Amino acid sequence: MYRLLILSILLIWGSAAAAQTPVLKESTFWQSEVERGDMPPIAARLPAEPLIVDLPAKGRSFGVQGGTMRTLVSRSKDVRQMVVYGYARLVGYDENYELKPDILSSYEIDDNRRFVFNLRPGHRWSNGAPFTSADFEYWWKHIANNKELSPTGPPEFMSVEGEYPEVSFPDRYTVIFEWSKPNGRFLQLLAEARPPFIYRPANYLKQFHKDFVDPETLAEIVEEKRVNSWAALHNKLDNMYKFDNPDEPTLQPWMSASNNSTSRYLFVRNPYYHRIDSKGVQLPYIDIVEMTVTGSGLIAAKANAGEADLQARGLDFRDVPILKKGELDGGNYVVHLWSNAVASQIAIYPNLNFADPIWRDILRDVRFRRALSLGIDRRMINRGLYFGLGVEGGMTVLKQSPFFEDENRTAWATYDVEKANALLNEMGLTERTGDGFRKLPDGRPLRFIIETAGERQEVENVLQIVTDTWRDIGVQLVMRPLDRDILRNRVYAGVTMGAVWFGWDNGIPTAMTPPTYLAPTTQDFFAWPMWGQYYQTTGQAGEPPDLEPAQRLLDLAHAWERTTDKTERSRIWQEMLEIHADQLFGIGIISETPQPVVVSKRLRNVPETALWTWEPGAHFGVHRIDEFYFEPEPVTQ
Repeated sequence: MYRLLILSILLIWGSAAAAQTPVLKESTFWQSEVERGDMPPIAARLPAEPLIVDLPAKGRSFGVQGGTMRTLVSRSKDVRQMVVYGYARLVGYDENYELKPDILSSYEIDDNRRFVFNLRPGHRWSNGAPFTSADFEYWWKHIANNKELSPTGPPEFMSVEGEYPEVSFPDRYTVIFEWSKPNGRFLQLLAEARPPFIYRPANYLKQFHKDFVDPETLAEIVEEKRVNSWAALHNKLDNMYKFDNPDEPTLQPWMSASNNSTSRYLFVRNPYYHRIDSKGVQLPYIDIVEMTVTGSGLIAAKANAGEADLQARGLDFRDVPILKKGELDGGNYVVHLWSNAVASQIAIYPNLNFADPIWRDILRDVRFRRALSLGIDRRMINRGLYFGLGVEGGMTVLKQSPFFEDENRTAWATYDVEKANALLNEMGLTERTGDGFRKLPDGRPLRFIIETAGERQEVENVLQIVTDTWRDIGVQLVMRPLDRDILRNRVYAGVTMGAVWFGWDNGIPTAMTPPTYLAPTTQDFFAWPMWGQYYQTTGQAGEPPDLEPAQRLLDLAHAWERTTDKTERSRIWQEMLEIHADQLFGIGIISETPQPVVVSKRLRNVPETALWTWEPGAHFGVHRIDEFYFEPEPVTQ
């Protein structure tokens, strides 16, 4: 028992020895604004105790401010990647994937029930407004617990077995969350690539909230903005993650400087950002990030043409040869190959909540899912598409995780047509069409439709091979490419039979990693969208899990939250992974395929080898792109 355990984290992220703020240097980017008196000097823009980064201790060099870093995205809504890559979090993972204070100056934990967050006095939003406990209070009292803004109440992640915390604000720089039962996943959630923002810029949003604005004035604003209600207006402008409202203040390293752009977005350095290097230079080093929207099929070609200074998103392993050729032919970039840390690069998700009752029964029969897995020639896929560099097997954790077991990777993952056919025959699916495909119990052809996001050519290449090998077991695969958002909405509605996506984002969990993503707790796991909806809405939508293995996963996830014992948490993880290996809720195909990363030859502090992972790490986020900088161009005489 750890009932009396109190964890007190008092470390500044960086060097503990750098407790005294060094002599500060004014940013040249904002120097004219400071000289005109439109902006306070650097000393007045930083917290009293900024986060001081010890770059030499990280094996990095001191940088210089300036420059524009170009990157490419395939959709306008991908401006949200600036929040992902910027990775300013209350707490965040460091380069060793350990949680450390970031926006917070420190935190204290009592038995995973009481969390005390200490803010940095003098910290400010990007518009200069103070960042204090009032911003947490605004979110908790006036957003999370406002019935018009949050009709279902506070978000699910704030609930522990149906109980919400007591939240208090003792002073301007202290926030306390207290549950009667342990909440073992609270801190980890705050460090996610898409974090739950439990604070809001109250100074900005209050002007659109009915509790703070005269009704007539607010009605005029609502009419002017052409929305139906003050709540719709507030929600439209409150986009901390979407990052599509340039007027909303931020704590990220860069802030939006574009309005209603369609193809080119600019983000400029946040003058009030809380991190500096130990020489007194405020981060980020890079002044401007330029994000250009282009077709997903053109990203590799544009990167090859030198139109990106930092690019990984939109690049696949198949792009490596042309990118490497461009590098060797005198391109202005280098290509790094990072390790991919998702549990599976490509996974097939039979939808156990599919609306068709006949198909639903088929998909819920584990023998069918096992047969599909046995009917995939992973060796052919690995050699033909990845030059043998991938790791073949089902969806499980990677070798870097303490929970890796080779038996889980190979379970039902060896190409065995005879065994797959035997399982399907055992199910009674013995009738065939004239083309040799099996029939459903009602006489329809067994045509398994797999929908994709239509973004990755490697998915289509893999499914072409799977189409051929599944023909040998009497299963007809039909591939249907869609837009990503359309795919998600169809899966959530239960009208998608099967879908392809990545495996679990976090393929390297430890005992302290919440295993909730292995249980039916979210609609984003494409095998059980309705079960996830039921959990996320506390029963107001979706369906309760009605398969015993899924129910067991949910029980285990709750058991993990209730205990603080590392051994017990490890045991829970191992059992959950064994259930997934046996039940094949997601059919993994291949993992650990290298991720190409294109880097300008002038860009410094970018790791040559690293992990590319959404969770934990937020892709570039954990590698701290605010510490990247451009080597100055040589001065010509």
